[in-house]
Amino acid sequence: MNGTILVPLLAQADAEQGHTIMGLVSEASGMVLFVLALLIVASLASWFIIGFKWIQLRRAAAQTRQFTEVFWQSKRLDAIYDQAQTLGASPVSQVFQAGYVELRKLKGQADETTMSQQLGGTENVERSLRRAMATEIANMEKLIPFLATVGSTAPFVGLFGTVWGIMLAFMNLSQVSGDDAMGIDVVSGPIAEALIATAIGLMAAIPAVVAYNFFNARIASLSVDMDNFSNDFLNIVKRHFFR
Repeated sequence: MNGTILVPLLAQADAEQGHTIMGLVSEASGMVLFVLALLIVASLASWFIIGFKWIQLRRAAAQTRQFTEVFWQSKRLDAIYDQAQTLGASPVSQVFQAGYVELRKLKGQADETTMSQQLGGTENVERSLRRAMATEIANMEKLIPFLATVGSTAPFVGLFGTVWGIMLAFMNLSQVSGDDAMGIDVVSGPIAEALIATAIGLMAAIPAVVAYNFFNARIASLSVDMDNFSNDFLNIVKRHFFR
């Protein structure tokens, strides 16, 4: 009597377990499991990059504000240079250091009279500033393309897993005969397993796309700060060293 009652209860428990997400994943086919593993790894990598770049750009913006205050409050370039070396996360600080080092080289190669007559002096400083700007932009943009790749490809990878799973479900259905082939339960489980791949793909893609757009906006803002500072620094150099 007890065994007769226990069997239906176990069957019901197995059915409930199979309808959970983890139960469906555990029963998925090999290709679907591979797609899910690939998407999960891509999602974890994306979240690591999101956290890393958020900290990096946040520090860059904060130290850029500090350096700008120091630059406009100080009257001596050497004092500004000493302060700039303590603000290494600021791209504007790095641009200034490159321009100051080039200016100091020019001053060491010629006296003030000769230096004022060097028509290419400001061009050398400007090239140093532009080169430093390009380096800083490239540094800030590191790893960002990976987010774009995940955002654009993850939904399609998930869709591939779903299509593969549905294809297998209907292939299995074609091999079932008699009354078993008429029930929706024959394909509902495999289709549900396959649809998880699309859901995971979207879960990986959406944060990556949002973060990619956010970081690009922050990088563009810092690029404008570097460009504006370069113009201001060049004007100061022209007025005081290349008259």
